[in-house]
Amino acid sequence: MVNTRIARALLRGSMVSWRDQPSQHDIEALQANVRRVGLVVRVRWSLVVALSVFSVLGAWAYSAEWPPAKLAANMAVPAAALGFVCVYNTFFHLTYRRMGNLRFFNHGQLLLDAAVVTVLVYYSGGVYSWFWAMYLLLILEGAFILPRPWDPWLVAAVGALSYGAVMLAVYLGLAPHVQVPFVENSLQAVRTYVLVRYLWGLTVMSGTAAVSALMMGAVRRRENDLIRCAVRDSLTGLYNRAHCQKALDDEIDRASADGRRLAVLVIDVDELTAFNRMMGLDAGDRMLAKIGSAVERAVREAAPTARPTVCRFSGEEFVAILPGCEGAAAWSPAEVAENVRRSVEALREGDVTVTVSVGWALHPDDGASAGDLLVAADQALAAAQDRGGNVVMGPNRASQDES
Repeated sequence: MVNTRIARALLRGSMVSWRDQPSQHDIEALQANVRRVGLVVRVRWSLVVALSVFSVLGAWAYSAEWPPAKLAANMAVPAAALGFVCVYNTFFHLTYRRMGNLRFFNHGQLLLDAAVVTVLVYYSGGVYSWFWAMYLLLILEGAFILPRPWDPWLVAAVGALSYGAVMLAVYLGLAPHVQVPFVENSLQAVRTYVLVRYLWGLTVMSGTAAVSALMMGAVRRRENDLIRCAVRDSLTGLYNRAHCQKALDDEIDRASADGRRLAVLVIDVDELTAFNRMMGLDAGDRMLAKIGSAVERAVREAAPTARPTVCRFSGEEFVAILPGCEGAAAWSPAEVAENVRRSVEALREGDVTVTVSVGWALHPDDGASAGDLLVAADQALAAAQDRGGNVVMGPNRASQDES
C-alpha cells in the first residue's frame, strides 16, 4: 500500500495536470498545455530552417577567409547537432499529443535544446560566440510551455550554467579553444574579458527570464479570466448552465465507460420572490451568492470523494453533479441533498432566512442521458415543492420530510 501511494505521488508530480477522475477544467487545462507544446514544436522547426540557412550562407561568407577543409572541420559537429535537433523534434512532433501532459516531457525538450545551443556556442568560438543569444529563445520557450511562474528562471539558470561551463573550460584549458575568423583569438584566456562577457550574458538572460515570467504570468491570468467568464456565473462564482450541460454529458460518458453511478441534485430556492419584495433585489443577490457558496461547501463536505461540479442553472436554481456514487464512497445522494438543505436553512441575510427544496436522481437508474436524468431530478424537485418546500426527495421515493 505504501509503495502504491509513493508511486501515485510520483506520477502526480510528473503531470502538468492530474486527477484520478479529471474534471472538465482539468481536461481543458491539459488540452491548452498540449496546444502550447505543439506550437513550440512547430516553432522549433522554423528555427532549424533558419539556422540551416544561416549556416550555409555563413559558410559561404567565411570561405573567403578560411580554407574549405578547415571550415568543414569546424562545422561538422554543429551540423551534427542540427541533425540531432531534427531527430528529437520529429519524435516530439509525433508524440506530443499523447505525452504533452508529462512534466518531464516538456522539461526534456528544453534540456535537449540547451545542450544543442551549448554545442553551437562552443564550436562558434565560446566567449566570442553569437549563439549564446539562443538561450534567450529557450527562456521564452520555457515561459510558454512550462506551467510554474519560476520555470523561466530555471531555464535561465540552465542556460547560464551551460554558457559559463563552456567559457570556464576554455579559460582553464580543459577544452581547446575553437578558432574563429574576424576576432582576436587570445581574449578567451584573459580573465577580465571572460568575466565581463559572462556577466553581460547572465544579465541579459536574467532580464529575459524576469520579463518573460511577468508577461506569461499576465497572459495566463488573462486566459484564466476569459475561461472563468466563459464557464462561471458572475454572481455566485459557480459554473454556469452551459458548462453544467457539457460537464454532465462528459460525466455520463465517463460513468458509462467505467460502470460507475452518477448522482444529480437540482436545488431550487423556496419563495425567493417574496424574499426580494421584503428585502430588496440587492439583498436577494447577496443571498443567492451565499446560497451558491453554501451549496458548494455542503456538497463537498457530504461527498468528499465525489469531486462534484456545482452550477447555477438558472436564476434561483442550482445543479450539483456527483460522479462515483458507489457503496464504498460512504455517501448517498439523499445524505448530500439533506446536508445542502440544512446548510442553506442556516443562512441569514439580516434577520431573514430562506429554504431550498432538493430533488435528486441517479444514473443509470433514473435516466441514461443527461436530459432524462435532469428531468427525473426536476420531477423529484417538483414533488418536494408540492409538499411545501424545504424538503429533499428522490424519484418516486421520499428521502426527507420538512425538518
